[in-house]
Amino acid sequence: MRAAVPSPEMRTILERLAQEDGGLADPTMMPPSEGRAQASRSNQRWNDATPPMAQICDFLLTEGTSHPIACRILFPENPASGAILYLHGGGWAYCNMDTHDRAARLLAQEAGVPVVLCDYRLAPEHPFPAGLDDCIHVWRAMAGRHGPFAGLTGPLAISGDSAGANLALALMIAEQKAERDDGTLPDLGLLFYGVYGADFSTPSYVECADGPGLTRGKMMRYFDWYSPQASRQEPLVAPLRASDAMLRALPPLYLNAAEIDPLRSDSEQLYARLSSLGRADRFRIHSGVVHGFMQMSLELEEARQALSDAGAAFRSFVAQAAKKTETMEETK
Repeated sequence: MRAAVPSPEMRTILERLAQEDGGLADPTMMPPSEGRAQASRSNQRWNDATPPMAQICDFLLTEGTSHPIACRILFPENPASGAILYLHGGGWAYCNMDTHDRAARLLAQEAGVPVVLCDYRLAPEHPFPAGLDDCIHVWRAMAGRHGPFAGLTGPLAISGDSAGANLALALMIAEQKAERDDGTLPDLGLLFYGVYGADFSTPSYVECADGPGLTRGKMMRYFDWYSPQASRQEPLVAPLRASDAMLRALPPLYLNAAEIDPLRSDSEQLYARLSSLGRADRFRIHSGVVHGFMQMSLELEEARQALSDAGAAFRSFVAQAAKKTETMEETK
């Protein structure tokens, strides 16, 4: 199989990154705090000239938790009904609300609804299930319209990129199990180039073992920090291990993947399983781009298109749900 070729825009960005970051050490080979600081500095270049929001609400979620969870709600101009919880990527170990601020703002604009960010606990200091537990806590406060979330109305979606997509899908599986108690499933999932399995021999792991960008070695170290071998059969760590019944019960999903990405096969395998169950989820592979490309919206048209597609998927779902409700009311 011929290796995928970066698009001209992507190649220009990769050449620039090689010049700017060529002397930097692999952050996964550094102490976590140092790697985390380097990742934050590297992501800052993608968060300049952020789109304006009508309102930004920063707060600490403290009710019902032993530790405060920093959260942010981004309100676009004239928001429609609905909201999205966006879980940032970074190998479960890096990044935060600020590193993904621009992407979240663009998603808010494209979807036309508020987007919620949170700083969940990070590995290796806080391995599985700490970060997932934080995301579930934020989700349940949001779904219950508690505290700062009281003003949110309409359908609620969960979204995330990379490890954030893993957490988003794991959260949906966890909420299935808890639904009879206090769990609430999202109405929709928007998942971007996610980590869904722990098999490092897939076609894309082989093709893209050495990058550019994310490598197989980095993903293996991220997993070592997040979850020991014994727990990688757990669907909340590797959602591809979920049963057919679990996958069948998920809300509608919009998936994307980057063509030049060790994780591409994870999305392909997930979509294949979903399709085999008769579901009608949507999936797009973005050609000529690398893992994390949606961070690069300042310079990469494919990133802007991906965020536009995700926003359109959300709006389409809301419209379809409203039409279904209207039809049901008419038949009563």
